[in-house]
Amino acid sequence: MAKIAFILLCHKDPEAIIKQAQRLTAKDDYMSIHFDARAPKAAYDRIRAALAGNDRVTFAKRRIKCGWGEWSLVQATLNAVEAAVEAFPKATHFYMLSGDCMAIKSAEYAHEFLDENEADFIESFDFFESDWIKTGIQAERLIYRHYFNERENKTLFYAAMTLQKKLGLEREIPHDLQIMIGSQWWCLRRRTIEWILDFTRARKDVMRFFRTTWIPDETFFQTLVRHLVPEEEIRCRTLTFLMFSDYGMPVNFYNDHYDLLLSQDYLFARKISAEAQELKRRLGVLYSSDGAEFQISNEGRSLYHFLSNRGREGRRFAPRFWESEGSLGRDREMLIVVCKKWHVAKRLVWRVQQLTNIPAVEYLFNEEVCALPDLGGIQSTMGKRHRHRRALMRMLFDYYDTDRLVVCIDPANVDLLQDFYGDRSLTRLLEVQCNFTDEYLAGHAMRVGLAGRHTKPDALRRLLPTIRNDVLFESEAIRDAQFANYGQIREWESPEQNAKPIEEFLQVPPETALEIARTDHLFAD
Repeated sequence: MAKIAFILLCHKDPEAIIKQAQRLTAKDDYMSIHFDARAPKAAYDRIRAALAGNDRVTFAKRRIKCGWGEWSLVQATLNAVEAAVEAFPKATHFYMLSGDCMAIKSAEYAHEFLDENEADFIESFDFFESDWIKTGIQAERLIYRHYFNERENKTLFYAAMTLQKKLGLEREIPHDLQIMIGSQWWCLRRRTIEWILDFTRARKDVMRFFRTTWIPDETFFQTLVRHLVPEEEIRCRTLTFLMFSDYGMPVNFYNDHYDLLLSQDYLFARKISAEAQELKRRLGVLYSSDGAEFQISNEGRSLYHFLSNRGREGRRFAPRFWESEGSLGRDREMLIVVCKKWHVAKRLVWRVQQLTNIPAVEYLFNEEVCALPDLGGIQSTMGKRHRHRRALMRMLFDYYDTDRLVVCIDPANVDLLQDFYGDRSLTRLLEVQCNFTDEYLAGHAMRVGLAGRHTKPDALRRLLPTIRNDVLFESEAIRDAQFANYGQIREWESPEQNAKPIEEFLQVPPETALEIARTDHLFAD
C-alpha cells in the first residue's frame, strides 16, 4: 500500500502547519518540513516543539532563506527531500505541498489512487515549444545567468541581463537535456526521487546551470524527471488542484467551495484561504474518514471562468474588442438574429430561407463546426473569424452574391453587434426571447462544461440562478445599447404579435412574416 512522504515548504502560520502535519501523518503517512529561514526563529521553534513526539515528521537539516523565482526554492525542496528519504525508508511516494494546501479527498482514496497508478505525476511541457509561459521573459530565463531577484531588485535584474546581451554572454543549455516546464506541485515515486538525488550528485554541471536560471522550481524537477524516467511512466499533470485569475494570481478557495473541490479529479487543492476555517475543518474530517465516495465531475475551472468572466456591471473580463477591418459596403444589409437557444434561431432562419431568397449563416462566431464555404482560410478557426470579422462578412456577401445576409449571433457577443452597427452598411437586429426552464438551464450548464454528469443536485441548484441572471443580463445589455432597427419576438406572444417585428426585420410582406411566425414548433426544446 502507498505510503506518502509529504514535502512541505512553508514560511508562516506555525499553528496551521502543526495541524497540517498532525492531520496528514495520522493515517500512517509522513512529512518532511522546510520552514523558510526568513521566518522568525520563534515560529520555527514552536513547530519543532509541537511535533517533537511525532516520529512521522522530520525537518530539513538546513534551513535556507527562500526567494520567489530563485534557486533557493529548489534547494529547500532538495533539503526536505533528502531528509525524508533518510528518515522514512518505507515511503513509496513523495508529494510536494505548501502551507496553503489541503487534501480534498480522503487518505483512503489517495492511497488507493496511487496504488492503482504506477507513475510519476508532474507537469512537464517542452520549455520552448509549449505556451506554458504566458507573460514575461522566456528563453532569457535559461541562456543568461541570474544573480539578482527580479521582485526585490528589478533594476539590477534587468541591468545584468541587458549587459549579458550586449556582451554576447549567452550560455549553452546542457547538451543532453530537453528543458521542460510545469507546476512545482508534483507527486513522484521513491525510485524517481532516488534517481534525481543521484543525478544531483553526479552532474555538477547541471546543478551549476540551474542555480543561476530564473524560476528554476518550474523547470528543475520537470526536466530531470523527463530525462530519467520512461515517458510511459509519467503523467503530465499535477494532483494538486489550483487555478489562476486573469491577473495571474492564484485563486483562493473559501467555505462555500467544499462541494466544488470534492468533485475535482485531484487529491489536494491550493490555495485554501486562511479565513476559510469551516472549509478547513470539513476537509480535515474528510481526510480521516473511511468509505467516503466521490463523484468526479471536474467542472471547477470552467465554472470559475464562467463566474469570473462576468465581472461586475462593466463585465471587465469580456472578450477583447478586436480591431475593425474596413466596411461591409454602404449598400449592404446585415440581418442579425440574436437568440440564446441556438436551435430556435436555426429553426427560424431555416424557415426564412425557405420563404425568401435571403442567404443565411448560423452562429459562425460561436460554433466551430458552422458550415462555411472555403474563403482562403479566414474561416478556418474561431480566432480568425473574430479577428477578421468584417473581412469575413465581406467575403460571405461576395460568395453568396447578395446585398442582404442573415447571420445568427449569441447574445453574449454584444461587442460584435456594436462593431457591425458601427459599419456604414445597414444593420437590423431581431432578438428572439425564449422561456428558460430549470431543466433547460441545467442541460445548458452540462453542454458548456459548467456542470458534469456527477455534479450534485444541490450544487447545480445553487448554480442555476447565476446562469438565469446571466442570460437576463445579456438581453438587458442588448436593449441598453439602444441599437437602431431593433425588434423582438417572444415565445409567450402569439404568431400574429410576432409577425410585425419579423416583417420589419426582413422587409417582407405581412403574409410572409406571419407564415414565418407560425413555423411549427419554433420554440420547442
